[in-house]
Amino acid sequence: MTLGMLTPAQSERLADAGLDYYNHNIDTSERFYGEVITTRTFADRLETLANVREAGIKVCAGGILGMGETVDDRISMLVTLANLPTAPESVPINMLIPIPGSKLADAPPVDPIDFVRTIALARLLMPKSHVRLSAGRTEMSDELQALCFLAGANSIFVGETLLTAGNPGEDHDAALFRRLGLKAMELHPAEPEPAE
Repeated sequence: MTLGMLTPAQSERLADAGLDYYNHNIDTSERFYGEVITTRTFADRLETLANVREAGIKVCAGGILGMGETVDDRISMLVTLANLPTAPESVPINMLIPIPGSKLADAPPVDPIDFVRTIALARLLMPKSHVRLSAGRTEMSDELQALCFLAGANSIFVGETLLTAGNPGEDHDAALFRRLGLKAMELHPAEPEPAE
C-alpha cells in the first residue's frame, strides 16, 4: 500500500487491519531532495518509515533515478536506506518517467550503465533486501533489464499500471523471464485452517 505520510497511530491501524508491506520511497538523497520535492521534507519521509517499522509493517522504500541528481546523490540515497535500523525488505529502483508539463518533463534520460551500477550498489549495501526494478521499465530494453538482473535485481513489479504510469504487460515479462532462464518465486500456500 502507498498512502503517503503516516503517523504512529495510522501505522498501527494499518498493522491491526493486516497490512504487511508499506511503500514509501525516499526518492533521492537528502541533499537533492528539496530540488525536486517541496511538499514534504526528507526527515518527514524517514519519520514515516520509522512509524511503519515500529508498527511491525515491512518496509518498501527506494528511489527514482533521472531527476537531475548526481551519482553521489544516488549513492547517498542507497546508503541512507542501508543504514536504517533495519534495511527495507523491498527496495524499488525507479527510472523517472518524464510527464509532459511537469517540472521534469525534459529531464535527460539515465545512462543505462549508470542505472545498472545503481542496482549493483543496492544489492551490495542491502544483501537481504528484494531489489526491485520498478517504474520506467516500459522504457528499458530487455537487454538493460537483463543486465540489472545480473547486477543484483531480483524482483519486478508486475501489472499493466504502476501507480499512474504504464508497466510492461505480464505476457512480456513472462517472455523475458523465459529468455533469461529466470523463474518466479513460488508463493507460499496459506496454512490450512484447522478442522473444527
